[in-house]
Amino acid sequence: MSIWTRISDALSALAAGESLAVVFEKLRTPPERSVAFTIAVIALGAKMAKADGMVTRDEVSAFREVFTIPADEEDNAAAVFNMARTDVAGFEEYATKIARMFDEAHDTLFDLMEGLFVIAVADGDYHPAEDDYLARVAKIFGMTDREFKALRAQFVPDAEPDPWDVLGVDPDTPMEQIRAAWRQAVRDSHPDQMIARGVPEEAIKLAEKRMVAINRAWEVISAGKV
Repeated sequence: MSIWTRISDALSALAAGESLAVVFEKLRTPPERSVAFTIAVIALGAKMAKADGMVTRDEVSAFREVFTIPADEEDNAAAVFNMARTDVAGFEEYATKIARMFDEAHDTLFDLMEGLFVIAVADGDYHPAEDDYLARVAKIFGMTDREFKALRAQFVPDAEPDPWDVLGVDPDTPMEQIRAAWRQAVRDSHPDQMIARGVPEEAIKLAEKRMVAINRAWEVISAGKV
């Protein structure tokens, strides 16, 4: 059974009257956590698509920047987007329930935020309303301002990344500790680790930009360029 079929089943339960809380509770454990992760990106991404007052690009097309969608699953993916977009629940309700679902897997919430950033910049424009939306979701997810700033710098062209923020260290941190932080960040971004957290294989491309930012930050700091 493909992930899209499993997603459709989960959303059919919602359409049939089952509460979002009950559906998400069923998705808390592997392997269905990957379904929960995908629904979270779809739901929050679909609601964010109109944050700037207009949709400049087809949502499924933007979603392709995050997930690989097989040709024979495009109808299912489109149906999922349409259901999420027309749902009366506000994004705060989704974000809060998602945060609770992954309350013991903070890194998964970072993965999810990366997916939302990809969708936000997919049309070539990062609108202030989108930035406000993502900042509010990040706060619900328990991210610090520093963490949000570092994440935004990975995706927004005019946001200059701070290498210290990327690695989560301070300028006076001993070099060995900085090296350890870099190595841990690399390990956490490995596809196997991401899949273990609940990120579906279809979305592993999320790690690409993160790895570039992590290695660039280490290169700048270790070379004394800051």
